[in-house]
Amino acid sequence: MFVLPPPPRYPSGPPGANGPLLETNNTLSHPSGPEYQLVVGEGTYVLRDDLHLATPPPHPSEAPITNPNPLATTVGPPTAGTKLSLVSLAHRQKSYHPLTRFSTANSRGSVGVQSSQNGSQEQTSISPRKSVGTDFAGSAPVFGEGNTALLMVNGKESKDPLKRRKPKNNIVKSNSSFVSRVIPHESLNKRLQERSSEGVFAFANVNRAFQWLDLSSTEMDEPLTKVLFTKAHALCHDINPITKGQSHVDVIMGYSTSDIIWYEPMSQKYARLNKNGMINPSAISAIRWMPNSENLFLAAHMDGSLVVYDKEKEDAPFVSEEPENEMNGVANGTAKHIPTLKIRKSVQSKNQKTNPVAFWKVSNSKINSFAFSPDARHLAVVSEDGSLRIIDFLSEKILDLYTSYYGGMLSVCWSPDGRYFVTGGQDDLVSIWSLADSALVARCQGHNSWVTHVAFDPWRCDERNYRFGSVGEDCRLLLWDFNVSMLHRPRAASVRQRGSISSHLPLPGTRNRGDSSATRLRSNSNLSTRSLEVDEVVHPVEPRARTAMLPPVMAKEVDEHPLAWLEFEEDCIITACKDGHIRTWDRPKEGASGTSDGVPSTAGSTA
Repeated sequence: MFVLPPPPRYPSGPPGANGPLLETNNTLSHPSGPEYQLVVGEGTYVLRDDLHLATPPPHPSEAPITNPNPLATTVGPPTAGTKLSLVSLAHRQKSYHPLTRFSTANSRGSVGVQSSQNGSQEQTSISPRKSVGTDFAGSAPVFGEGNTALLMVNGKESKDPLKRRKPKNNIVKSNSSFVSRVIPHESLNKRLQERSSEGVFAFANVNRAFQWLDLSSTEMDEPLTKVLFTKAHALCHDINPITKGQSHVDVIMGYSTSDIIWYEPMSQKYARLNKNGMINPSAISAIRWMPNSENLFLAAHMDGSLVVYDKEKEDAPFVSEEPENEMNGVANGTAKHIPTLKIRKSVQSKNQKTNPVAFWKVSNSKINSFAFSPDARHLAVVSEDGSLRIIDFLSEKILDLYTSYYGGMLSVCWSPDGRYFVTGGQDDLVSIWSLADSALVARCQGHNSWVTHVAFDPWRCDERNYRFGSVGEDCRLLLWDFNVSMLHRPRAASVRQRGSISSHLPLPGTRNRGDSSATRLRSNSNLSTRSLEVDEVVHPVEPRARTAMLPPVMAKEVDEHPLAWLEFEEDCIITACKDGHIRTWDRPKEGASGTSDGVPSTAGSTA
């Protein structure tokens, strides 16, 4: 007789149906033991603090989840794990590790000198369409430079820019239905006056709560301010490094409801942009201040759009300024196969009285993350359809488009010198890409699930050696040491198979020396005299057999919950999980074993 299987084990109702969910306070603990240590070549990282942020219960007016079955096919609300934005108010530049030595040669359209593996010096040509390495943000043009219409705020040119830096509305006394409750610390002013300017502030989101923390305080578990929103969940946020000061911090936040909040925590003032999705109704997955700008920031919407806003401009219903069939100069289908930015509003538009400043349609899939290059000239964008786009956002053009082996790409970051960018995705891989060669350099295999966040450690990077880390759904933190000389041609790459596509593709950075010009492929670093063609913009997926593989130098499970965020600081590594645990790992003490003449060892341990 056929017997039905038992029903799936999940709650019979929405969260809180079997009892009230009570909001608790943050908790701080200091666990110790071998399981809370990370052993790497340069020494042992030790867990210092484990800060667990309180997860607020759903608001009474928030619609319950109709089907809590995790296998349900109904689309749930946009969510994000706990993420942080860190800021120090000290007026000093970051003092990177002695290993960090950046070249000062101008790399745009010039011939630089690069050390070869045998120690000799050889000349390397750089494509004029790409700036690699050391042309840092201070020398890059400001986005929209030359458009005088951008100087106008709400139709008027401000005579004193210092008077328009703060938002207008008090968030503590707000009667908006968007804000549920604000809980400032009872001794907020006293704590701000007594704290050291060298300390680090952190802004963290956990569900519908947004917390302002002082990580340098012994009372870091007591937030300086906690803001609770009614139905909106903060999915991303960023701090403006240009406008920060002892009495001022500009924070921008993107929400699951598509709203954007400009928040100044010192004065507890805020402003709301894209209210009720006036410009774009889709949720915001990533948000960043534009390089070298006090007012402009870029928001990635989940419908595949990138929108530039001005924090001080009013919003207006958006109408595309460019016809669909002539966006970005593509007309009559003559270049329909070339991927372009569908520019629905250019930054050079003279209509800049209201937001948006610029509006680009990048993809038909959700944008998961983006990152600006250190030289403030390029933008790397990864999306749910598995694509990686490199965009010259100053001229609003796509330079390169890559795709993953399978699944979406979830995170992206740039090396401190801007020569490489790293991605992590749903194929459980971390990938290293070269900007100059427009090519995949290596795949990093070690995660057992999706890679949710990647970041470089600038204190352990130099011209040839790079340290970066990754975290994922497998609850593990992996550290990687990368050096071009470490990579070897895969054995399968030297075997030419008849009819194999890979047998006709060169390795990244090499040339096919066949006599036929029709089949000759060249490295994209030598395209200075060629116009952009389809095969130069869209890059085929490099076969696994031809891809160098890089193992991690350290792999360890550092949390009980899937990890969502990672950051390297001068004295520590900080990780955050989706359940609200923020863990700080102290770096090895001076004189620890595992180093040799200031060069990091590639040896490590995995667990």
